Order: sequence, then C-alpha cells, then structure tokens
Amino acid sequence: MKLNLMTKSTVCGLLLSSFLATAQKTKLEVDLTKSITKIQPTMYGVFFEDINFAADGGLYAEMVKNRTFGFDAPLMGWLQPNSNVHSFNKDSGIATPMRTSENPNNPDFCRVIINNDKGYQILNEGFRGMGIKKDAKYNLSLKAANHNNEIKKIIVQFVDANKKVLGETSIVPSSTGWKDYSTQIVATGTEAKAQLKITFEGTGTIDLDMISLFPEETWKNRKNGLRKDIVQLLYDLKPGFVRFPGGCIVEGRTLENRYQWKKTVGPVEDRETMINRWNVEFKNKQAPDYFQSFGLGFYEYFQLSEDIGAEPLPILSCGIACQYNSGELVPLEELDPYVQDALDLIEFANGAVTTKWGKLRSDMGHPKPFNLKFIGVGNEQWGPQYIERYKIFAKAIKEKYPNMTIVSGSGPSPDGAMFDYGWEELKKLNAEIVDEHYYKNPEWFKENAARYDKYDRKGPKIFAGEYAAHPKGVEDGLKENNWLSAVSEAAFMTGLERNADVVHLTSYAPLMAHVDAFQWAPDMIWFDNLNSYGTANYYVQKMYSNNRGTDVLAITKDGKPLTGQEELYATAAKDTDKKELILKLVNTSGKAQDLEVNLSGKNVDSKGKMILLTHQNLEDYNTLAEPTKITPSEKDFKLTGKKAAVSLPAYSFVVLKLKMK
Repeated sequence: MKLNLMTKSTVCGLLLSSFLATAQKTKLEVDLTKSITKIQPTMYGVFFEDINFAADGGLYAEMVKNRTFGFDAPLMGWLQPNSNVHSFNKDSGIATPMRTSENPNNPDFCRVIINNDKGYQILNEGFRGMGIKKDAKYNLSLKAANHNNEIKKIIVQFVDANKKVLGETSIVPSSTGWKDYSTQIVATGTEAKAQLKITFEGTGTIDLDMISLFPEETWKNRKNGLRKDIVQLLYDLKPGFVRFPGGCIVEGRTLENRYQWKKTVGPVEDRETMINRWNVEFKNKQAPDYFQSFGLGFYEYFQLSEDIGAEPLPILSCGIACQYNSGELVPLEELDPYVQDALDLIEFANGAVTTKWGKLRSDMGHPKPFNLKFIGVGNEQWGPQYIERYKIFAKAIKEKYPNMTIVSGSGPSPDGAMFDYGWEELKKLNAEIVDEHYYKNPEWFKENAARYDKYDRKGPKIFAGEYAAHPKGVEDGLKENNWLSAVSEAAFMTGLERNADVVHLTSYAPLMAHVDAFQWAPDMIWFDNLNSYGTANYYVQKMYSNNRGTDVLAITKDGKPLTGQEELYATAAKDTDKKELILKLVNTSGKAQDLEVNLSGKNVDSKGKMILLTHQNLEDYNTLAEPTKITPSEKDFKLTGKKAAVSLPAYSFVVLKLKMK
C-alpha cells in the first residue's frame, strides 16, 4: 500500500514538473529609448507623527518621563517607594509638585523634603522602562535649588526590577538658588526596563526641575539628540522628503491642543509640555501618560531632514480641529494668526539671520537656511470650511513666497462625496499638490494598482501622504505588518511609479511604534527601549526608494501595462545618472511565474543584480526576536542576449538592475 502511494506521488510530481517545464512564459517588452516621464527626487519619502510613543520614548532619545513635572498629574512617571503621604510625620521624606509664575512655559517643578537620614528616594520609570546597555555612557542633567544648602549629595543610580544597581553617579548641589548640574552614569549591565533612582543625603528641602537623561551615543553624537539606531533605519531608506509633525496631531482634538510650531523651538527647557492627542483616542489602547515634551520640535525636524538628505515638508493647522473629534473652527475673520504662523515658519526655515525668525534659527545653531520648498495647509480636513480657509492661506503664502509649493488635502478617504468635492474645488483653484490618504485591506491595494492611470495629467499632482494595507482577521499589533500587507503594497506601488508624471510624493504611515506603548498598527518600524527593526513593509519601501531611477519606461504585455493580470505587476525605470535599467516585478499569486523581458533600443551589460524579497507564509512578520525573518537577498543576474529571463517565486517582489551601455 505504501509503495502504491509513493508511486502515485512520484508520478504526480513528474507530471507537475513536466507541466512547469513547458509552461508558457509571460513575455514583456521594454523600450530603453522611450522615457515616459521623470520620477521626482521626492517620490519616496517618510511621514513622521508622534503616535505610538514615536517621539518621547522613541526617536527622541530622552529617557526620563515627565522630566519637567509638567504632566497634568505632575508626579506621573515618578515613584516614591518609601514614602506614605498619609503619614507624613513618619516618612523619611516626600516629593510635592510646585508651580511658579517665573517661567510661564515651564512653571512646574518638584519640591523634595527630606525628614531624616533613612534614605528617602524617588524613582523615574522611564517610557515603559529605560533601556541601558553595559558599558554605555548616559548623560544626566538637572536643575536644583538647595534650600540653606542642607542637602549634601544627590545619588543617582540605574536599578533593575530587583533593585540591583546597574550604574551610579552623584551630584553635590552647591547653590541655594536654581543652578544647572550635569554628570554621567556608566551602565554596568544591560537592561531594557531599568529605572532611575535618586537618593538624597542630608535633611532639609531641595527643589528639582528638568531632570533629563540621554545616551551619550546619539545620531551624529549630538548632545541630547536622537536615537541612533532609529535614525539609521530612516537614513537607509534614502527618503526624498520628511513630512512632519503629523497627521491628526497637527489638528488636535480641539484647537487648543493643536500642534503650534512656535512652542517647539528655542531653548528645550522652555518648551511647554502638552498632552498628546493620542493618549485617550482609542478606548482599547488608552495611554494617559502620553505627553509631548517637544524636545523633538520643528528645528529638530528640519535638522533631521537635512541629516538624511530629505526635503522638509511641514504641515500646519488650517484653523480646523480634527473633524472626527470636535471639528472646532476658527472664524475666517480670526484666521490671521494661523496664516502668520505659516509665513513665519517659512522665514524660520529660509530667512536671513537678520530676520526675526531667521535669527532664532541661527541662534539655535543653524545660520544657513534649511531651503524649505514645500508647506502643507491642513491634514485631513474636508468640506467647504477647508476650501475657504485653504484659499486664504494659499493667497498669503504665494504673495510673499511665490516659489513655495503648497500641499493641500482631499480628506481622510480615497473616494466618496467629500473626496470628490475637495478635488473638484482644488482643481478650480489650480492647487499644486493634493494629499490623498488610504488605509485599506490588501485586496484594495492590489485592485487599485491602476488608480492613477486615468487621472488628469493637467490637474494637480498627487501626494500619497498616508497609506498602509491593513490585513483582515488579525489583531492590532505586530501581526498587522505581515507579508500579505507588504507584498500588496509592493503591487500597488508599481502604479505609483508608473504614474510618476502625476504622483510626485508618497509615504507609508504611520512610521514607527513602541512595542509596549502603541495605539495604532500597522507601522513601518517597531522598537523597544534597546532595539529597533524594519518590517516587511519597510523593506518594500526601501527597495523602491533605493532603486528609484530618474525616468519611467514602458513595460508592457501585449501593449498593456501589468496591473494585476495573472496577479503580476511591473514597472520599469532608468537611472540616467548611474546608467542603469531598473525593473520592479511583483507576483502576488501562490505559484511561481516565469517572465521573459525583451529589452530593445539600447544595449545592456549581460551581468546585473537581482534583489529578491519573498516569503511563503503570508501571515508571517518580523519581530524583535526575528528582525530579519522577511528581508531582501541579493544575487548576481545574467542576461541572455537582449532578453531577461526572470523566475518570480510565489508572493515575491523583485528588483532587477542592469547597467546600460
């Protein structure tokens, strides 16, 4: 019986092999001499929003939560393990939040009263802990006012969950008035969820503020800068632009808590802490400890853009709060301050050092202009209220800065009555770039690979500013970044590149998330307090942005582009600077497919490179434990004459690069 089963199996296998060997190849044509359109340097960029603890607790390397005691609950993030506020006279000490009118932007501080020598201490829990690495150095700074010089020493330690000390330093507070102090801690062990313990020697009262801790090793080793590993992931994308600071965070739930760029520049210690609009947005993922210190502010965003070779693309409030929340409107007659904010931002970015805002940029350390070219008016607003406000912004910006490119918006959806209305009105106004957003299931992305084929070539250009495939039937979290979502996006992006005459900017969203503190998934980059990694979606984006090309070429089957026939998708480009032909080929089917690409018009070298991203399980995804489960591989590729024979594995994305002679 077993022999018979083996025989049947063997016969079936031979028949299948014979069928595959004789299966007809899909034949494609590429003419290397006919450039269809240019691909903009801004074609593939990144969109940053402070959601999922992406700024404080993420990209911004500050390790102390609530460093200025400015949260709504002033001691949130701070623990008093050996204090009992209900029996004050018996305590070794107590920390009490205080307010002063001397600094309106940062009025809060902490008053610590030490009653005896029993070792009163306070601890900071960090952002879901503090990630420290053995032998790494961490720079601590704080402000202190030592009343009557009664406190002799402040001892600062890293401790783990078992209270084991993993590094120690101390400060001698030498002034009765406010004074800045700094020191360094060297970690003696590696711990993802350490805490910072502060113990006091002496008896009396001391005031504390701006207790801050950064790794010495940051991006470009800037003092109090950005997390090196996360910026490296962004840098490796070679993005054409950085859109910041959001997103719905620009709008705010109300106008009062909208993002105001002027509050995010100047001395870091004077920036006003504000609640993050995402802290209670999702009932199942509430984060009441989610605030914005604005240590990562507009100056830092511009600097980051410059560091990674990307165009800065700031988005500003247009005077409408999030229409999913309050929808609060600024009356048109009161819109001037909002418009002035936009004009002043352009001056901050590009103005001479003799101007008010150009001088501030220079004082912060960047005398040269940031060369801002784009500015966005509103995020996802819709309806007549948005259009009438957009008109006012556009008129004022163009009158003063005629060369500035203005990005407008079409609302939160890729279709529907409000989308159609916005597009119709923006076309009448000769809008330059319209931002479109879509969070849909993977099938939508595959089915819409030809979305822009029929867009008006004379109308506004497209910014696909927020998009991501959301798989069905998976929980929020890491699973959302499975291979199904990524390969579907790869298919869709062939349509973006093929239509580069219309589509000028694109960015996946959201950009990043803390694995222990996220509200929204999927996200392109995930991290904890020690490590970070790129998802399969990240590698799709990287393969596009690192192999962009300068000119679109036609790649066709029977005279038509591949937009999903037999679940195949393709785009072709050439890079006139590097003299390269670049083919991007996607197979979303569960079977391998053979392609034969006929290259005409120019000779190409017989040897090239193939970059392959594939995985057999559509539900698999990268994790911190397995960050490279789904990553590209590269191998040599050989051409036969003027024909490129390419075998696409099931569920795969291939980039083929050939030198043109």
